[in-house]
Amino acid sequence: MTKTWQAFVEAKTNETIVSLSSIGGGDFAQSFQAQFESGQTLFVKTHQNPPPYFFTTEAAGLEWLRSTGHVNVPAVVCVSDYPPCLAMEWVDLGYEKSDTDAKFGRQLARMHQAPFDCFGRPDGRTTGSQAVPNEVCTTWGDFYATQRLLPLAKLAHDKKALAVNVIEQIESVANRLDEFGASDETACLLHGDLWAGNRIVDANGDSWLIDPAAHGGHREFDLAMMQLFGGYGRTCFSAYDEVFPIEPGWQDRVALHQLAPLIVHAIKFGGSYRAATTQALAKYS
Repeated sequence: MTKTWQAFVEAKTNETIVSLSSIGGGDFAQSFQAQFESGQTLFVKTHQNPPPYFFTTEAAGLEWLRSTGHVNVPAVVCVSDYPPCLAMEWVDLGYEKSDTDAKFGRQLARMHQAPFDCFGRPDGRTTGSQAVPNEVCTTWGDFYATQRLLPLAKLAHDKKALAVNVIEQIESVANRLDEFGASDETACLLHGDLWAGNRIVDANGDSWLIDPAAHGGHREFDLAMMQLFGGYGRTCFSAYDEVFPIEPGWQDRVALHQLAPLIVHAIKFGGSYRAATTQALAKYS
């Protein structure tokens, strides 16, 4: 398998890989720093058995985000599902500076202001390790219910990841999304998995987005995901609000948007994520 994807990358770049260094991080794909004979360096991801179209779906999302012109996103060099791999521009990592969070907040706000045609994905492709659906929907309520909460509730039931009464609560919330405000928000392009580990900072202190689960959605979803595990300062959200004011009461909906990733984590890891899912649901019972 390794030789197969290496040969693909070498053929597409017309270069010879002289060294591969494994890069830690992530719980799904394998990542490498690939050094080429010419001196070029690329970041390469692969997987022994990914979901169908996993890497071409991710590559499309990267290009969508990059095409807005408002956020830094590594350029895709080459991508393949057979053999599974994604090679992209290498970013030299650095440290945050005093204005890093504020700059990123403004960049994200401008990205969210860019119009997107639908909730979901125009290609309908699934995203993430749990292959959540992304069929086109016309409203956020329809999308979040039919493409996130209800499919994840079923998956949690099938895998016995959550108690039956918790799954029933998820289904109840999914049927009452219009009650919680801001349900008339128009679709915008989301990163879709914007925890702190998917924002890297380069040697100049500038932010870059990686590992997207890109789709059209409610912008509060990205903002909620940013708060799930920390890593973004208050100045980031304040700067965002200055550029693209957030609807009143949005903090009351943070746990609502966090439900989907919490359920995913309960399915994958169990443990404290089961309790966190129950706590989030309690706010909307």
